[in-house]
Amino acid sequence: MPAPSPRPLPAEDAPPHWHARWRDVVATARRTADSGLVVGTSGNVSARVGDVVLVTPSGMPYDRLTPADLCAVHLDGRPAAGHRAPTSELPLHLAVYRETDAAAVVHTHAVHATAASTLVDELPAVHYMAAALGGPVRVAPYATYGTPELADHLLTALRGRTGCLLRNHGTVVYGRDLDQAYDHTAQLEWMCRVWLAAAAVPGRVPAVLSAGELDAVAGRLRGYGQPGA
Repeated sequence: MPAPSPRPLPAEDAPPHWHARWRDVVATARRTADSGLVVGTSGNVSARVGDVVLVTPSGMPYDRLTPADLCAVHLDGRPAAGHRAPTSELPLHLAVYRETDAAAVVHTHAVHATAASTLVDELPAVHYMAAALGGPVRVAPYATYGTPELADHLLTALRGRTGCLLRNHGTVVYGRDLDQAYDHTAQLEWMCRVWLAAAAVPGRVPAVLSAGELDAVAGRLRGYGQPGA
């Protein structure tokens, strides 16, 4: 008979570096709520630590999360630490970690991004910050939340990109850390708002940037910021 799976660690016994990253996950989740990218307990946030993923638990307001609510799972979905049930969107998060070099994932139900997801198959490149996500942002076809089908659609939409829209649902963005994943999520919501505003002008069609123009921006972004920051 196969050996039984080891029981998950109690939250208080999780390694200190897991707790440090858990604090970052909670802080990022609270940022999404404070900035209006999520309402209530919608959306979720995760970060990878080695072969373990720390993820927000299902149905819990972010402002109530404590160290005792630490929720960690292995990449195959087995519980690693904590007693809380992980977000129902766990398959989505794990799919991203298994198929990309993501260190953090932010999923939101942002208003303008969700509205845009109902109108187009790809967000037009109305601003050069699309380059930060790898190019024009695709819309993954609709599937019920928390299902393998949604995770499959997501991975297709993410090819060559670090963010996408989910039809009639919201956004998913990954990054090298939680700050980048959050910042690019906020940028994506802003770009959707810009496009919706421009597209609403009667008789006018928003100008969009070419692939060459986005490639030029991508090159400049690679050297953007302060050295060593």
